[in-house]
Amino acid sequence: MQVTLPDGKVLDVPDGSTGLEIAASIGPRLAQATAAVTVNGTLQDLRLAVPDGALFSVVRVGDDAALPVLRHSTAHLLAEATRAAFPGVKVTIGPAIDGGFYYDFQFPTSPVEADLDRIEDEMRKILTRGDHAFDRLEVTRDEARARFVAEQEPFKVELIDDLPADQAITFYTQDGFTDLCRGPHLQSTAPIKAFKLTSLAGSYWRGDAKRDQLTRIYGTAFFTQKELEAHLHRIEEAKRRDHRRLGPQLGLFSFHEESPGAPFWHAGGLVIYNQLLDLWRGENRRRGYTEVKTPLIYDAEMWKTSGHWDKYRSNMFTLEIDDHDYAVKPMNCPGHCLVYKLERRSYRDLPLRINEAGHVHRNEMQGVLHGLMRVRSFTQDDAHLFCMPEQIVDEVQGVLDFSFFLYEIFGMGFRLELSTRPVERVGSDDIWDRAEAALTEALDARGVPYVVNAGDGAFYGPKIDMHLLDSLGRSWQCGTCQLDFNFPERFDLTYTGADDREHRPVMIHRAMFGSFERFIGILIEHYAGAFPLWLAPVQAALLPISDRHVETADAIAARLEKAGIRTSIDRRTESVGKKIAEAEKRKVPFMLVLGDREVESGEVSVRRHGRRDLGAQPIDALLRDLLAEVDARTSTTI
Repeated sequence: MQVTLPDGKVLDVPDGSTGLEIAASIGPRLAQATAAVTVNGTLQDLRLAVPDGALFSVVRVGDDAALPVLRHSTAHLLAEATRAAFPGVKVTIGPAIDGGFYYDFQFPTSPVEADLDRIEDEMRKILTRGDHAFDRLEVTRDEARARFVAEQEPFKVELIDDLPADQAITFYTQDGFTDLCRGPHLQSTAPIKAFKLTSLAGSYWRGDAKRDQLTRIYGTAFFTQKELEAHLHRIEEAKRRDHRRLGPQLGLFSFHEESPGAPFWHAGGLVIYNQLLDLWRGENRRRGYTEVKTPLIYDAEMWKTSGHWDKYRSNMFTLEIDDHDYAVKPMNCPGHCLVYKLERRSYRDLPLRINEAGHVHRNEMQGVLHGLMRVRSFTQDDAHLFCMPEQIVDEVQGVLDFSFFLYEIFGMGFRLELSTRPVERVGSDDIWDRAEAALTEALDARGVPYVVNAGDGAFYGPKIDMHLLDSLGRSWQCGTCQLDFNFPERFDLTYTGADDREHRPVMIHRAMFGSFERFIGILIEHYAGAFPLWLAPVQAALLPISDRHVETADAIAARLEKAGIRTSIDRRTESVGKKIAEAEKRKVPFMLVLGDREVESGEVSVRRHGRRDLGAQPIDALLRDLLAEVDARTSTTI
């Protein structure tokens, strides 16, 4: 048979050759360095046969593409070590995940954080006993079941029982430890050197809160110690920037048991919220959008029309009024469809762009709530565009331009994904062809790189997702641009074309921030709480050295506030050093020290947060510089 290599070379190999055998035919050293292979673009275990005519490439030990294989293999080593350190523990599953791996266990007695060192030591002991090969064995269902019944591993037995009848069942064994697994795995444990168990967490078997409670052990692994240490440093930096700690500390928001999953915005946080809202609202208006405000509660019949009542009701807050079912909206789209239907639309009216800062509620499980990142009550920076098919390219380009404009303000990079048709979908292949071609044309016209996420589009249309990259290099999916053929059909939306006949519009769902709450959480961590001047809740803190300087501080503060600079005065009878330290802790961008010399000269001594003193400056010059920086919406921070 033949396989095609990345450079286009066609290689003749024996029929049924495995990935490792093909690598060996290219060269013994390549085979020795092989961690896995890709077959037609998909990562595959090196022990599996490669089909005739495949596009074939080798994934080497040390390649970024091999990290999931390394981490999955390390998870198996973790399971072996945990069984050795805790006799009687029950094993479940242990996949590789972004940034590392985890394994879920049922312990006889609950472990504590200190036990991670004990387990990690056991993992290293196993490695010191030698280089252990990962052996793959395909077995029958009865053989697999009998093994794990004998080992008293009920979770594995359940997994086997639930596998489709025609699915192959495979074991992977290293150092005498056998796990039920599909792979892929390394050739041996030799590359496993730089790893760390990072935390414990609670979990439920198969994610079901009604099932067994388990303990999840998280860890990470890299091919070099240097990479591991850099990753661990990023983790510590992420903890330092955690918005759940910084938000309350800086007086931005809080959460309360009386309304779980719903943020309480404090004065400082509301400043940031309103600055984002003003930016968003002004840009929408400038770009031809019409802002609306739709109700929170709708009759169940509307949710039945939209399909949410059947498919999404468990995530909705429902209520009964006068023996009739209603629901609090989890999204704004149906309401905007009703706005569209208020008038008879002509092709001359399109595109119609509707935007709303829509307050929505979703009944998220308590266990998945996570600060501002996952809440039950939030505001979407939402918009829906209704257009003719021939207008899609221009409208999508407008959405991309809008999103790029916003993201550049915050000094954040981004990457784009084009998600194409899934197997289960509505609409004809012809419509999907035109929709995917339109999104591709819009992306290509903007000249920005993107990746195709084949088959991951929504059932109602293809989409472009925008992932922001923060100052730690973490990726956050925020913006989205989704084509929708489903809602116009469900809500019977039409427009009269130039041919005087009725046609269906295309609906585009569009968000930039995703939600104001989550985006603010991202910004807190991106800036480590030290917001650029235009966003900072307090932009300038006046620090009078003694009581006799307070009157002058009041006059300066009034002048700054009148010009639009958010200002505070520290009136405490503390040393100026303590006042500076407090303002630094609050991450106020500018600290203005006022003493006898400054009062006499009509100046203030200026200090920028996290930087050296900037010296004495006249109030007029300082105010001019502050206003210029605010107007520019610079992303400058420490």
